[in-house]
Amino acid sequence: MNTYYWVGRTAMMSLAHAVWRPTILGKGNVPATGGVLLASNHLSFIDSFAIPVAAPRKVSFLAKNEYFTGTGIRGRLIRGFMEAGDAIPVDRDSSRGASDSLDLALQVLRDGKAFGIYPEGTRSRDGRLYRGRTGVAFLSLTADVPVVPVGLIGTDKVQPVGERGLKLADVTIAFGTPILPSTYAGLPAGRARRQLTDDVMDSIAALTGQERAPGYNERGATEEP
Repeated sequence: MNTYYWVGRTAMMSLAHAVWRPTILGKGNVPATGGVLLASNHLSFIDSFAIPVAAPRKVSFLAKNEYFTGTGIRGRLIRGFMEAGDAIPVDRDSSRGASDSLDLALQVLRDGKAFGIYPEGTRSRDGRLYRGRTGVAFLSLTADVPVVPVGLIGTDKVQPVGERGLKLADVTIAFGTPILPSTYAGLPAGRARRQLTDDVMDSIAALTGQERAPGYNERGATEEP
């Protein structure tokens, strides 16, 4: 394990508990070993920090390339945490970006590690929970690993979309019951991916109590993931 990551994680956990006093539920639902997907709703930039701080094991995420090229103190801190946390850089403007990202995520899972994913694809700007994209199911079924639904509450109040500063707010991070790919054995591939994804989103909704949006969340031209 990367020493820098664990030192940073410990410092962030201490700060988070001292300042925000987050409520963390269901940590025992995260398998201690083996590949696993942590599939979460997405409300704020800090979600990719909140989940690794709360999870009982190291979690890798996809991260846009710009997080690895930032300057100044803030840029260096973000880059350091991303690199130490095995974040996977992705070029959102590349025609092969999505395919390459899935290949990299599969390798993480096949190496027996934990990988975090946002099935909505991008942050919810209105607080609703959007329909999940089936990449989460493709990864689970292809790598034969469970999906642990994660419900985040309050992270959008800590750092609202479009703001750089952090605010005080109540935060809850809830890990739900694992969803096993074997449940969907025998179903046609497309149906299995859709059903598993919908079950993940239903579990997230149960954890967060969010209003459901009828369609997919689309990324705006200037929006960050």
